[in-house]
This record gives sequence, C-alpha cells and structure tokens, in this order.
Amino acid sequence: MSTNMGSADRVIRALVGVLLLSLVFFGPQTPWGWIGIIPLVTAAAGNCPAYSLLGIKTCKKRS
Repeated sequence: MSTNMGSADRVIRALVGVLLLSLVFFGPQTPWGWIGIIPLVTAAAGNCPAYSLLGIKTCKKRS
C-alpha cells in the first residue's frame, strides 16, 4: 500500500479523529464519535482510500 497523504494531512486527520473520539467520553457523549476511528486509522496508515479513488496525492514525491 503506497502513501498518498502528506504529513500535514496526517496530523490534521489525527487531531480530528481524537476530537471525534472524545465526543464518546466527554461532552454530549454521543456514539457518533466512534466515526473518529476512521481518520485515526487513515492517518496512521498514511493512505486514504477516497484519495486513491479520486487520484489525489498530498505527499511529496521521494527522489
């Protein structure tokens, strides 16, 4: 699996994932916060399936 996300994209996704997961335990305690697992997993893997389908790459090419 190739990386198609840059470091800034990965950091933003990780922060959004943590924020969404915090909704499960703090604040309104809504189960919708479990959706935060998706951005956390894609940030950890460095690959976004939606980016692959759309042909988007935010990472810099390695020489």
